Amino acid sequence: MKSLLVLIVLAPFFAFGQEDAIREVLKDQVDCWNSGDLECYMDGYWKSDQLMFVGKKGVTYGWESTLAMYKSSYPSKEKMGKLDLTVKEIYPLSDDYWFVIGQWNLQRKDDAPNGHFSLFVSNDRWRMESSS
Repeated sequence: MKSLLVLIVLAPFFAFGQEDAIREVLKDQVDCWNSGDLECYMDGYWKSDQLMFVGKKGVTYGWESTLAMYKSSYPSKEKMGKLDLTVKEIYPLSDDYWFVIGQWNLQRKDDAPNGHFSLFVSNDRWRMESSS
């Protein structure tokens, strides 16, 4: 019984550790984006054919296809602009899976697109992203 109580008391600390890891992956992705390196940016994604990205153009399946989509949509550092991400919520779904909701903003010479995103996270890597 004491072991169970210790686990219940310590559980929030494990959650904060995972949240920190998720935030660190997002920070690394922002740094990669802002340096114009899409391959580095994609390191935060699950490198699998099962990755699913949902955006305004529909669903893109697979890590390679998602990278190709990004390269097509953002062919230059100027088009990429400066990215800023704000995490709104991180919800634990289990010990191994998390759901993240946030907002993205780009600053470019002629515009400032923005939207929201959601992520399904496992082992600090995005398995699915939905973005608007």
